[in-house]
Amino acid sequence: MSEKKLKITQVVSTIDTLEVHKRTIKALGLGKPRKTVIKNDTPQIRGMINKVIHLIKVEEIN
Repeated sequence: MSEKKLKITQVVSTIDTLEVHKRTIKALGLGKPRKTVIKNDTPQIRGMINKVIHLIKVEEIN
């Protein structure tokens, strides 16, 4: 039984975005467009994703 993972890729720069969005992107481990991280699927990560969904692309992986 493997835990679900999320592949999160930043697709838009954080220039001209709110400070709270910049901090959320940094907390996710991103910072530059086309950077990708793999995170566990948790409610905390989902909350951060929902806050900056307009800046990122999310894929579920196993």
